[in-house]
Amino acid sequence: MTKVRRESLAEQAAALLVARISDGEWEVGGKLPSETALAPQLGVGRSTAREAIRILAGRGILVTRQGAGVFLASTDDLDTWNTRLQAADIVAVIEARTAIEVEAAILAAERRTAADLQHIHAALESRGRTRVGIVEHVATDIDFHRSVVAAAHSPVLLDVFDDLTPRSRQAMVDMLTLRGHHGNEADQEIHRRVFDAIALGDPATASRVTRAHLLRLAKQMH
Repeated sequence: MTKVRRESLAEQAAALLVARISDGEWEVGGKLPSETALAPQLGVGRSTAREAIRILAGRGILVTRQGAGVFLASTDDLDTWNTRLQAADIVAVIEARTAIEVEAAILAAERRTAADLQHIHAALESRGRTRVGIVEHVATDIDFHRSVVAAAHSPVLLDVFDDLTPRSRQAMVDMLTLRGHHGNEADQEIHRRVFDAIALGDPATASRVTRAHLLRLAKQMH
């Protein structure tokens, strides 16, 4: 059974409960285990389990009946809750990308070769072509950002970027699905500005534009 892997935060415990509810573990009107039983299942203390129950009760998902226990009141709000959790995960991935890609943009502007610029420009042009599906668009977007990281000539940065790519890909697909579209001319122009700054050997601008782009994506999830 999945347990909280980081700090034992009440909202993480609540998220695990929501996942179990979504999986159909309890029906509406059904009784949940006691706090004493739930706590070890979630990998948290009793006080955290109690707070997780309070959070979900406040959302109308659970109801506490004095002397009787905790019951599943409604599943109507699960989609909203899951969307909020999904958005939080997207933001966490974008934060990790920012740490990697801002530094990579600086190094790329300082270290890029003619071959690097050709690869980045080709990836930029591929990204800018009309894409029918979100998954295809995300693939070309990741190719562009990877070409920038590769131009930094930092093997460790590239390894970290590649390790994060599966989560980045899923987060971007989720983000664009929630937004209902996958980029526009203004979005493509931002990427072109990153390329231009790298081509001009301007690390300050490359860093600034990259950071602003990723911060904008994160803000769209709030």
